[in-house]
Amino acid sequence: ANSSNVVFFCSVDGLYNQEYDYPPETIISHTFFMHKPEEFFRFYKNKMLMPEARPNMAHKRLAQWEEQGHVRAVITQNIDGLHQMAGSKEVLELHGSVHRNYCMECGEFYDMEYVRNAQGIPVCSKCGGRIKPDVVLYEEGLDGDIISRSIQHIASADVLIIGGTSLVVYPAAGLIDYFQGDHLVVVNKSVTSRDKNADLVIQDSIGKLFESIEI
Repeated sequence: ANSSNVVFFCSVDGLYNQEYDYPPETIISHTFFMHKPEEFFRFYKNKMLMPEARPNMAHKRLAQWEEQGHVRAVITQNIDGLHQMAGSKEVLELHGSVHRNYCMECGEFYDMEYVRNAQGIPVCSKCGGRIKPDVVLYEEGLDGDIISRSIQHIASADVLIIGGTSLVVYPAAGLIDYFQGDHLVVVNKSVTSRDKNADLVIQDSIGKLFESIEI
């Protein structure tokens, strides 16, 4: 892409096909977190925290292109922080991040390791309050400032690259309606609802594709 105003939108669809006493969609809801925190954190620590995860070539390429002035922003539904780990600066995390955790009573910050290593329900070392991951749960709204900034980036972009998402998760997927630029590119292993409007559709792995691209 020769444009200096490219926005990349990505997400991970679905949750986890694991056997628990409750379906994943129920476990990672606000109601479940409040009323059954032991079971919530058992699932959260086992299935949503991946400290061994490292950036792939797609993460690294986007960071490189941002540094070179080709990519303006990365908008993601992922909560793993891998874009920042790869070096991207303007990352808008629609669903929050597992790397940020706060005491519900005093607001003290805790990192992922503190939560992961806590026995059972993680509590604040200062006031004893329950710690909540800064992750958007079911029944919770998205952050208004993040949404606003995402809309601004998408609306002003010349090129929008949609990668690694089948665009079934709303309201985040609806942000794409704000794109009025010149070129829409969709990269996904399967068909998406935006393929018919795209200037370029590539059905392939993002990591594999980005590894072969140089600007």
